Amino acid sequence: MNYIDIKPEVVEALQNKQPVVALESTIISHGMPYPKNMETALQVEAVIREEGAVPATIALIDGKIKVGLHQNEIQYLAKKGREVIKTSRRDIPYVLSHKLTGATTVAATMIAAELAGIKIFATGGIGGVHRGASETFDISADLQELAKTNVAVVCAGIKSILDLGLTLEYLETMGVPVLGYQTDELPAFYTRKSGFKVDYKMKSPQEIAELLQVKWATGLNGGVVIANPVPEAHALDEQIMKKAIEQALAAQQKAGIKGKDSTPFLLAKVKELTSGQSLVSNIELVLNNARLAARIARFC
Repeated sequence: MNYIDIKPEVVEALQNKQPVVALESTIISHGMPYPKNMETALQVEAVIREEGAVPATIALIDGKIKVGLHQNEIQYLAKKGREVIKTSRRDIPYVLSHKLTGATTVAATMIAAELAGIKIFATGGIGGVHRGASETFDISADLQELAKTNVAVVCAGIKSILDLGLTLEYLETMGVPVLGYQTDELPAFYTRKSGFKVDYKMKSPQEIAELLQVKWATGLNGGVVIANPVPEAHALDEQIMKKAIEQALAAQQKAGIKGKDSTPFLLAKVKELTSGQSLVSNIELVLNNARLAARIARFC
């Protein structure tokens, strides 16, 4: 049985070797409140089209992995919000077999993108090693997926609520290159600086595309992290963010929030503590990543 349903527009683009950019859907269901989540999802798709590429937002609906959503499907995810199942690799068989609705994480989106033949994926930030993971072993499945799935992920770095240093160590162990777009410092989601270096600074979308082609042509399986700093005008103050994250982590521990509920809880708490500034920054960095992803896809 075929469990993948690719939107005709995406099929046509892939057949004609036109650029296509994959998009996740947990950012719609779990990342932002309604209606801002729907507005942002449509804005992201519009930015990709403006850059001459075709957007392919991905979700699990009615027993199918849908690659490319219609507006009514995006609206459904946006309105349902956290009622939708946050779906990573381990969840896909359950969600499909029970014909439930699942919003895809970075890991699940990479799986679906590779199945469809899409090489470039834009998101906000990747998951990673959670703070305190030496005790909890809380490590995102995104990292294992990056180690083995041939999809490049354009992001604003690693989510700053995580342990950036340990996440970089994990990616190095798994052989995943971390590229900085016009920067040699790893961006930290809401901020442009983290104190950590990327593996390689890349000057242009074409240079990135050439690296991807060489990597996969030589049989070096696995993804690539393309770290794209949030636009300077929308970057948040590092000290304000550090304080907000520390407060959010303390609230998480007090509430006993664990596992896949951790990231949505922390992002919502940070938004509250920054009086909504983090949401504005989040939206702008996602749009910025979509733009870069489309430009890279044109050379792939």
